[in-house]
Amino acid sequence: MRKSGGGAGWWVKELNGVLDLFFPAACPLCLVPLRGASSPFCSACSATISPLPAGHCSCCALPFASTTGSSHLCADCLRRRPVYTTVSAAGLYGGALKIAVQRFKYAGSVDLDRPLGQLLLARLPDLSGDETIIPVPLHPARLRQRGYNQSLLLARVLAHKLRFPLEHSLLQRNIDGHSQQGLSAKARAINLASAFSAQGPLQGRSFLLIDDVMTTGATVGACTTALLKAGATAVRVAVVARAPRHSTA
Repeated sequence: MRKSGGGAGWWVKELNGVLDLFFPAACPLCLVPLRGASSPFCSACSATISPLPAGHCSCCALPFASTTGSSHLCADCLRRRPVYTTVSAAGLYGGALKIAVQRFKYAGSVDLDRPLGQLLLARLPDLSGDETIIPVPLHPARLRQRGYNQSLLLARVLAHKLRFPLEHSLLQRNIDGHSQQGLSAKARAINLASAFSAQGPLQGRSFLLIDDVMTTGATVGACTTALLKAGATAVRVAVVARAPRHSTA
């Protein structure tokens, strides 16, 4: 009598095959069945997701006006090097990626954490394995209003996939972003300088800071400053989408 090998793993594989047959995975944006697609989004949606062009800042990942060229420091980073080490991004803030981020951030589509996390994971450079993953925090008032921190959801996906430690309460936001509306540029800078605080000491520790979208870089810069003040050695930034200059997110 022939025996089936594989034990419980064989049954799980068979069950997954049946589920995929009758309930195939669907694109989280347009719900078109994926059926074996390697991307978390369908081919039509994936076609509108643009990776960073070859011409982008090697530090802040700002895409240059020209789509050709090489990676080098932008004028702002040459003038004043950011406090974070580098920025990695899954793609440009536009097309299906922009729609996905907005649904994820504002429309309660928390199930987009895995597809977006998968895109970001594919764009991360080689990591040393010593990093601790940490999300950009929300102010408690904003967290109560929204019900979840989208950056924390992304951070959990990455921490699980990379098997890196995750810190979700070490970094805190003390000032709500809404309090910046109507202020001058100088007042905004002063407000943001004290918007975040980190619990130390963090000597000898490096961090991978996670956020959904990066526009001016002021928020991740302020988070990095708080971590460095608490003793962190270095902070790298990873975002789902990088917006071009003068964009709004």
